[in-house]
Amino acid sequence: MTVPELDTIAPLDTPLPPVPPAEVLTPSQWITFLAIADTIIPSIADSSTQSIDDLAVDVPEYNNAIQKIQQIIPPGAPSDAVQNYMKAKASSTPGFKDLIHRTFGDYMRDDALKGIRVILSALDTRAGCFLLTGYSTSFCLQPVNVRQQILQGWSQAYFPQLRQMVKSFAALTIATWVKQSNAINPVLGFPRAPVHGKPGKGFDYSFLEIPPGQDQEVVETDVIIVGSGCGGGVCAKNLAEAGHRVLVTDRAYHFPAKHLPMSSTDAGIHLFHNGGVDTSDDNSVAFLAGQAWGGGGTVNWSASLQTQGFVRQEWADEGLSFFTSSEYQDCLDRVCQRMGVSTKYIEHNENNRVLIEGARKLGFNAKEVPQNTGGNKHYCGYCTLGCGAAEKQGPVVSWLPDAANAGAQFMEGFEAEKIVFDFASGRRITTGVQGTWTSRDEMGGVSGSKKTKRKVLIKAKRVIVSCGTLHSPLLLLRSDLTNPQIGRNLHCHPASLVAGVFPKEIRPWEGGILTTLCEEFSNQDNHGHGAKINAMTMIPSWVLPFMPWAGGLDFKVFASKLSRMCAHCVVVRDRDSGQVYPDPVDGRCKIKYSPSAFDKGHALECILGMCKIMYVMGAEEIIVSQVGVPIFTRSPDAKESVGINDASFQAWLANLRKRGLPHPETSWGSAHQMGTCRMATSETKGVVDPRGEVWGAEGLYVADASVFPSASGVNPMVTNMAISDMISRGVARGLQMENR
Repeated sequence: MTVPELDTIAPLDTPLPPVPPAEVLTPSQWITFLAIADTIIPSIADSSTQSIDDLAVDVPEYNNAIQKIQQIIPPGAPSDAVQNYMKAKASSTPGFKDLIHRTFGDYMRDDALKGIRVILSALDTRAGCFLLTGYSTSFCLQPVNVRQQILQGWSQAYFPQLRQMVKSFAALTIATWVKQSNAINPVLGFPRAPVHGKPGKGFDYSFLEIPPGQDQEVVETDVIIVGSGCGGGVCAKNLAEAGHRVLVTDRAYHFPAKHLPMSSTDAGIHLFHNGGVDTSDDNSVAFLAGQAWGGGGTVNWSASLQTQGFVRQEWADEGLSFFTSSEYQDCLDRVCQRMGVSTKYIEHNENNRVLIEGARKLGFNAKEVPQNTGGNKHYCGYCTLGCGAAEKQGPVVSWLPDAANAGAQFMEGFEAEKIVFDFASGRRITTGVQGTWTSRDEMGGVSGSKKTKRKVLIKAKRVIVSCGTLHSPLLLLRSDLTNPQIGRNLHCHPASLVAGVFPKEIRPWEGGILTTLCEEFSNQDNHGHGAKINAMTMIPSWVLPFMPWAGGLDFKVFASKLSRMCAHCVVVRDRDSGQVYPDPVDGRCKIKYSPSAFDKGHALECILGMCKIMYVMGAEEIIVSQVGVPIFTRSPDAKESVGINDASFQAWLANLRKRGLPHPETSWGSAHQMGTCRMATSETKGVVDPRGEVWGAEGLYVADASVFPSASGVNPMVTNMAISDMISRGVARGLQMENR
């Protein structure tokens, strides 16, 4: 495809809201922060020409790095691409400081920001700088080479707080720079729009508008569904088609297919919870959750796996016999049929081919992953930024249009603040939802400041909460529900990466993201706990921040190889759980979770297996997302016939096993959250009953992945939809009985 053709299908812009006006750092703190950022992403020069603002590299080492990068950049790259890349630094990148400002001002936890301010201020004082760096000179006044030595020293410090600090600074800086940089994409050959993508036309939505006014607006309906994601979408279709008045609300706004896929920067703000930068309290896990019209179904990777048999039995053994019934299987089949789930049209990209073929060569159990692409091939790797082809059959493309065609109404920009109840004869009876509606701006977008806000009371016979695992429990808690189980039992499938660099160009961002799966390590305790291997999205800003930073030059050389990389992630079915709770200062979501030693043990076995897959498929280098573990480099003299028994590779694996997965060196992420409104047979064990109704609150239901009794062990979308199918059909029957 030619460049002009790509330009004609490039998505429309999605402007961001203004940067927060309040200063998040003092001027001196900004200087120190940018000095740290310019150490992580430095301007690099050879030692004969450098200034104090450059990372000085010996001439032979510098020329060798230039040569390595020039050998792998794509044909047609600008002649000055490598020089621009080497000279680029974080602070000189347009938009870098603004995005950091937005991250600090809008999304960072108050306690975390306070900690950053303390460190930055200390690095600008003689005493603080001497304590933290061993020098009395302010950090920002040091040459880049000295600053790099300081950060490298922190990475190996005795105190874990210092190791965590440099790891967090590196991840934030790399993610922000890669999103904003004009220097890295020409080196990688990474295009703004998918090469194999075709623009599609989505459903033409109509949303309720509330007129300006001072008084609370009152809206009446039969059922309000708070949340438009995978659970809410299924509920909306079923209830509307059953003849009931349905109103679906969401705090997010709808972006039609012509705006998708978004840039990584815009997607983080418009499509993900908390700007895509949420972490657990101890910073051990980065949490990614969809916060878009259509919820996680707008940004997931099309994987459509049904609930595993041993998980169904586990849930049935807790008294939830529905999960081993034919009725549940009917629910699973019904939702898959609606989305056209199939493996028939899969064409594996190289990342997935390496996984499934490497597993075969090692005798590992692997399979293709069904896709919810409605009978289309859908060879696109950008869906985590929204599907511009409108082929992925998430709620926006399938369930919500079906609901609209049956008469459902929609409201975007509605922040549900609390559920409203009446009390009679000791019963708590749900009567609606109270919240604030915020209009779009005067241009029909979301970036302007002129918007209408109104308090709204939505009266309803039934309320279905489908806000997702992170937010459904917070809405219940804001509504004065006191069950101690609310927010507990958080499972999140913690994930960590392994990357391999191959001899040829792969362009791993092209093609379906997740079409293969290795199950070899999924049952390590004979009770269904273990880990699976699946391919990773290869959008640069999603992969590079999870890789360990060891120095400015090392990072730039490593990052330039992304076009030749494959990356796979271990996805752990976690036995041990955490908790979601409101921040006592501002009520925002806080997450108490750290992978347990039990679950990390399973992850380690799987990571070793991932490394073997990379090796047997010919990777020249293998990298794990753990600070301090050296990159494995295959010897040119390694005999292919020896395979994974190569002595140097085995020694490297033994070292990795010995190190384990310590905190804070190991990077973890989570894209699957479950369990915080757990379904159970009694109020002492969970939040909702076997029909999805909240214990002690008549007419209030939860229908999303938060009701899972434990971790599903596979991508939760289909399980979520099937449970929501059951819950919503039960709600419909109850309403019909009342109307007789």
